[in-house]
Amino acid sequence: MYHITRIDQSTATELSDYASHSQGFTRQLLVGRSVGSPHTMLTANWIAPDGFIESVVHSFEFSLYVLEGSASVFMLGEKIVLNKNECLVIPVGVSYAVKASSQGVHWLQINAPGEIEKPRRKDTYFTYENKMNIESADSREFDLRDPRNQHAFRFDPASMNLNNLAVGAKKDAPAVSASMATALLAYSGIGVRMLIDQRVGAKLHAMFIVDYQPTAIAHPHDHPFEETYTFTHGETHGLIEGKEYVFHPGDVLWCGVGSDHGFENRGTGQVQWIETQAPQPPSQHSYRFSRDWEYLDQKLQGEQA
Repeated sequence: MYHITRIDQSTATELSDYASHSQGFTRQLLVGRSVGSPHTMLTANWIAPDGFIESVVHSFEFSLYVLEGSASVFMLGEKIVLNKNECLVIPVGVSYAVKASSQGVHWLQINAPGEIEKPRRKDTYFTYENKMNIESADSREFDLRDPRNQHAFRFDPASMNLNNLAVGAKKDAPAVSASMATALLAYSGIGVRMLIDQRVGAKLHAMFIVDYQPTAIAHPHDHPFEETYTFTHGETHGLIEGKEYVFHPGDVLWCGVGSDHGFENRGTGQVQWIETQAPQPPSQHSYRFSRDWEYLDQKLQGEQA
């Protein structure tokens, strides 16, 4: 099972639950129960310039990735300023508030687990905290090198360039200290940069950037978890459950458990997307490649001939 859609602000709507607790906030549902997803709710979100969401708490975990503009997130006694290509995970049961900058903000958000059956059940609770805790919050732009940063991360496009990683980082480099935990995973022309996982407090989902060099290909495979792909750069050719598609920036793909998919960069430039997984992958057997099991089938049949 899979679903393909596209980010389109003209289809975003105000949410009735937020009507008296926000200003300028709209949301487009991309993936949810309506397309068969129990584990993932993926949305595109906008807050108009200087708009806000009042203090609220959820019974689900979520991450937001800023696509355009900037916003301040108030949580755990801090005011964290998020700019483009920066992301943040908000754990289950942690109250927060959001205020857009004078330029507004547009972000991608994944909730895990996915939507519950409404109105029979409820997962969003406004806390009525005084003025969103703005006055009492300690304002700061998060510092990747600061060990107190527990929930935020920044994507640096230059970090996907293997040439930049061929030399050591300077001691005072304004980046997280290099380690296996934050390393670029590169193989067969494919680069993966982890953003949100257990390292920053996520327990129910993961988020990362994937980059394909020209000619890079991932053969059809499936997983025991759900994935979403929000395409941001280039033209990506996909083979989804045996059917070919071409994805462009703004397109969104959801693949459910067991939905086989593969991707290829047939162009001369890089392609890139934001990928999510929910639940988080198991320690083993995260991938099932069709070609490997087809090889085994042919081998066994050959032995019987």
